[in-house]
Amino acid sequence: MNEKVFRDPVHNYINVNHEVIYDLINSKEFQRLRRVKQVPTTAITFHGAEHSRFTHCLGVYEIARRVTDIFDNKYADIWNPDESLLTMAAALLHDVGHGAYSHTFERLFDTDHEAYTQEIITSPETEINAILRRVSPDFPDKVASVINHTYPNKQVVQLISSQIDCDRMDYLLRDSYYSGVSYGQFDLTRILRVIRPVKDGIVFSASGMHAVEDYLVSRYQMYMQVYFHPASRSMEVLLQNLLKRAKVLYLSDSDYFKQTAPNLLPFFENKAELADYLALDDGVMNTYFQSWMSSEDDILSDLASRFINRKMFKSITFDSHSEKELNRLIELIQSIGFDPDYYTGIHVNFDLPYDIYRPEKTNPRTEINMIQKDGSIIELSNLSALVKTLTGTIFGDRRFYFPKEMLITDDLFSSVKESFMSHISNEHFKH
Repeated sequence: MNEKVFRDPVHNYINVNHEVIYDLINSKEFQRLRRVKQVPTTAITFHGAEHSRFTHCLGVYEIARRVTDIFDNKYADIWNPDESLLTMAAALLHDVGHGAYSHTFERLFDTDHEAYTQEIITSPETEINAILRRVSPDFPDKVASVINHTYPNKQVVQLISSQIDCDRMDYLLRDSYYSGVSYGQFDLTRILRVIRPVKDGIVFSASGMHAVEDYLVSRYQMYMQVYFHPASRSMEVLLQNLLKRAKVLYLSDSDYFKQTAPNLLPFFENKAELADYLALDDGVMNTYFQSWMSSEDDILSDLASRFINRKMFKSITFDSHSEKELNRLIELIQSIGFDPDYYTGIHVNFDLPYDIYRPEKTNPRTEINMIQKDGSIIELSNLSALVKTLTGTIFGDRRFYFPKEMLITDDLFSSVKESFMSHISNEHFKH
């Protein structure tokens, strides 16, 4: 086929030279990703972050294409060129199962975007499956096995999912660009120059150690400054409580939701199939939320209004020792009329920027290995003092969310709110 290009603000041009890849991009299941935001609640805080899963998946494909081009040309003795199309297809489709407000929705309705990704790839009912089967009857299963980490060639698996993979490299650069921050920037060109395959996976030339360090520090900073931003997490708590209220109300007033949110019914009834999942996207959900703003249920209408109009909950941090003492704050919130089931929430976010391989763990990580001039391989933290300080260390916090009204003391409930404020010191829980 003639080369197709997509103009991209992160990678300049995304090049498509294979008909299978181009047809996958044009499939209806992949086009749905245009209507699913990459970081939906982050966009409430960083207003430029309106980019979609579609743009991210194209970016992951482009990085995978560049890597496989390098491997095909420089490392044919250790890399099988027959694996290149598989790698590019898995990179393109790795997030095709993400749904509307993906992670928040998953927690409430017990869905799994990775399971949906594999079902979209392997179901004979999808356009994606039909395109993949043109390569070979077992090609859809191969692509799915790369995504679920069971494909036998660890080189391919690590390019799609590891501590430094095509997925992470694109979302750091892309989320950083659209969020308007510089934390996620790193030297992708240098990393692509030093990446290379070995028998059991992927390594990086020791001469590129500082580029890999830069990548890991960028990842750490993006999580601390952007992904874990308190305001973004506030919107997640608000969305979670809004959907929880709708789920409860459905039990007593199903007719209302048949009119205002028909595509959610299979999820309220725990009977959702793939077609039901694919019928939802961010736009559909936002339309439902806007209709709920006029609901006769005060809680549903208020939560919907708060979410649509960005009236966020406030928060304080707390530790594991003080969690039981939050009950007093909940009592005070309830005493002035807020139902704590829907107007409070605990959000816990922690991240492990980097870790070595620990086989005793349930999901051990694939460590980053560097290859030296003599051919010996050494784990990154044994070379880098900077990475050693990050290795095995978890960063993050626990936050308790509550209505902003609790901070306003010039009304009838001022004494209650003053008591509430006495437990807060500089946005942290006061022991």
